[in-house]
Amino acid sequence: MLFELRTYTAVPGRLPDLLKRFETITLGIWERFGIRQVGFWTVQIGESNVRLYYMLQWESLAERERIWNSFMADPEWLARRAETEKNGPLVASVVNAILEPTAFSALK
Repeated sequence: MLFELRTYTAVPGRLPDLLKRFETITLGIWERFGIRQVGFWTVQIGESNVRLYYMLQWESLAERERIWNSFMADPEWLARRAETEKNGPLVASVVNAILEPTAFSALK
């Protein structure tokens, strides 16, 4: 099992719009593709309150590549994302890391 930690830095003032897009659009499309989310987090106390962190769960890198590439090319996703960005982008930058659990990790 692999986990993907993705960190989105929102354009200033656009984090609420980004959260709404995940809640009302993205998660439904992910469900259709079988993308499994572990959780989503925003910063309550820390260096930046314009970041969204979320984690996805994958069986393998091959599964991730196949499913994620299909999702990113999905016509519904592309159209709905464009609708949410008609007043400009929501995300300034994205950083992601593929994580492998250690032998002693509670999540495996």
